[in-house]
Amino acid sequence: MLLLRVELPNVPGSLGRLASAIGAAGGDIEAIEIVAKRPDGTDVDDVLLDMVEGVMPDSVVSACNAVEGVKVLWISRYLAGGNLFPDLEVVESLTAEPAVALDRLIESLPVAFRCEWAARVAITENGSSEIECATEGAPTSIELQPGSGPARQAIGDDLVAVAPIGHARVVAIGRRGGPEYLDSELARLDHLVGLAVSIARTA
Repeated sequence: MLLLRVELPNVPGSLGRLASAIGAAGGDIEAIEIVAKRPDGTDVDDVLLDMVEGVMPDSVVSACNAVEGVKVLWISRYLAGGNLFPDLEVVESLTAEPAVALDRLIESLPVAFRCEWAARVAITENGSSEIECATEGAPTSIELQPGSGPARQAIGDDLVAVAPIGHARVVAIGRRGGPEYLDSELARLDHLVGLAVSIARTA
């Protein structure tokens, strides 16, 4: 399974032309999710696809880039299963067990955001970071820059997005190598963190 992130014009027929190009190159689309709608009239979509045996991913990338207005931003293996994970499923997992909603959020975020790890981190008075909860693959030490809202940071080679939980804790998610977190992804993360906090308070 491959995850393809593409930029394409937000005009009728563009998604159909993209799908045709992927199919002609030996790709079988399993799911498509709109990640961002940009003011310049372009969309960013995540495409989950299987490849015909013997076909190389480069063939799909070349076919997509040959479609007018389409640009491949990222392609990688996708090991989280055969479907994309909508935010509604994250919220359902939180409401199922409100008392541990913040822990369930951390468990769900790597699949929801197609990233390698997630963690909840406490920021101490002296500015150091202490990991409260983390998924497998998270760094053993996570030092974050203080901030008042959702933001992008970097930890070594990992691209990190963070969203605050109050003043002294944050949720962080990390990708190794890319793609970069979009503004829409930062907004989604901040929204889900806020929902998890609200749900936990009802327990």
